Amino acid sequence: MAFQRRRRQERRVVSAVPAAAAISGAALLIIAVLAFHSLLAPSLLLNGAAPDTAGPARHRRSKPSSILLKNPVDLRRNAAGAVDAFRVPSGSGSPVTDLWGSKLSKDYYGCSNASSGFATAEANTLPNRYLMIATSGGLNQQRTGIIDGVVAARILNATLVVPILDQDSFWNDASDFSDIFDVDWFITSLTKDVKIIKELPERDGKVIWIPYTMRVPRKCTLRCYHSRVLPVLMKKHVVRLTKFDYRLSNKLDIDLQKLRCRVNYQGLKFTDQIQVLGDTLIKRMKARSKHFIALHLRFEPDMLAFSGCYYGGGEKERTELGAIRKRWKNLHASNPEKGHRHGKCPLTPEEVGLMLRALGFGNDVHLYVASGEIYRGAETLAPLKALFPNFHSKETLATKEELAPFSSYSSRMAALDFIVCDGSNVFVTNNNGNMARMLAGRRRYFGHKRTIRPNAKKLYSLFLNRTSMTWETFSSRIHTFQRGFMGEPNEVRPGRGGFHEHPSACICGSSEVAAHSNHDIQTNLGNGNLKSNVRRSAGETINNHSSYEDFDWIDLDYGENTPL
Repeated sequence: MAFQRRRRQERRVVSAVPAAAAISGAALLIIAVLAFHSLLAPSLLLNGAAPDTAGPARHRRSKPSSILLKNPVDLRRNAAGAVDAFRVPSGSGSPVTDLWGSKLSKDYYGCSNASSGFATAEANTLPNRYLMIATSGGLNQQRTGIIDGVVAARILNATLVVPILDQDSFWNDASDFSDIFDVDWFITSLTKDVKIIKELPERDGKVIWIPYTMRVPRKCTLRCYHSRVLPVLMKKHVVRLTKFDYRLSNKLDIDLQKLRCRVNYQGLKFTDQIQVLGDTLIKRMKARSKHFIALHLRFEPDMLAFSGCYYGGGEKERTELGAIRKRWKNLHASNPEKGHRHGKCPLTPEEVGLMLRALGFGNDVHLYVASGEIYRGAETLAPLKALFPNFHSKETLATKEELAPFSSYSSRMAALDFIVCDGSNVFVTNNNGNMARMLAGRRRYFGHKRTIRPNAKKLYSLFLNRTSMTWETFSSRIHTFQRGFMGEPNEVRPGRGGFHEHPSACICGSSEVAAHSNHDIQTNLGNGNLKSNVRRSAGETINNHSSYEDFDWIDLDYGENTPL
């Protein structure tokens, strides 16, 4: 009996060993199969070859083999195998030259000369009337104030004192007008339009009249200036308008609109020191490639906090950006989902990269990025750098010694970015801020150079669902949604949108354009032919175009390159 019990016990013990071994063996087998499958499986997003590791490092070309999607939802979908077909093709993009410029650009040109009936400054300016303006915001927000200040002086028949730049707000930039712009050129180039002086007149070493400080409302009309400012100016002789940005209406007669253009495109020149380094950066970009894209990327922590948008970073993101958002006391409660649906949230760096690749720009394209401090830095930029390995900035193109005279001044650093973006073959922006608007208008005036701005309202749902479609489908929809947002002439009906972004009064068409006023054109963009629906006659607008008037970044009173 005892022997039998012992045998049963032994039998039970011995039977347990093979069971454990079997389970372990099965587990090892499953792991081995999964490992082997992972070696054979394509990358999640980029279907390209692995980087060439042969040869010395200096001869290797950066060519990433895979890009992991940053959105955790996308990662889960990929892990489930639902979107194995969504892969960005590797290699160079479309050879179609229309990507780099519009066929229509030759038919349009900037025209801002004054009409024969526009009185000279000498005839228009009355004695003992002086207008001072104190601008507000970053470089490009201040630029709008300078432009409109000249026109306001013209409206008031006053002499303009060289504008005072903002030195006290978030930007904390001690630069004067003459540190950024060529002040002598500014005065002389506009001498026929407005009388401009550097300082108020003095008597016995003292200013004759003490400036009367006041502020006008946003988008103030001619009647507004005549009723609010002119009576004070006639009585006090010197009026100082503060926080002067976007304080002049878009709706002015054509001669005043053309004066705006003369100030913006002819009167405001950067100092030689800034212009020379900016031109040097452009030359260094073109030495690397015949064509290059400049991207104005707004994705700073405080900018995101101000916008109230959310990008999937969980409680950490909400806490970090929420703390910064408290800096503005008068902001309403944010609604991130509504903001994204209405196209009010800037695209992420990855989304901009995917849009450009879908339009046909290959991974061999050189990309210049103008930006401030990017939220979560390298982690956020990694997908964009993987999509465009030839990634540059003023910090990578210039030496520390070259940047030293500018690095302590945000406006001067922004001026360098402005010059390079203006000199690029293609300009792209992920936002609708001041610099983006100013450059869009400038590039239209000087030959309609390709300027791409994302149709954020339509692209939001596409990016959200991109893992449920093939790359080909995604690319096709990008092309469709971007019609009317590619910088073609007459994308916006004249008079619509902000004047600095759409200076329609200062853009003329050739006689050939007028002769073919009802002729539709086809613009070949990237992977297929797209109907741009651009009419050659003024007044025709893109049906798919979404106006930015329903949401004005400027009204939020936030400028670019704000330091934390």
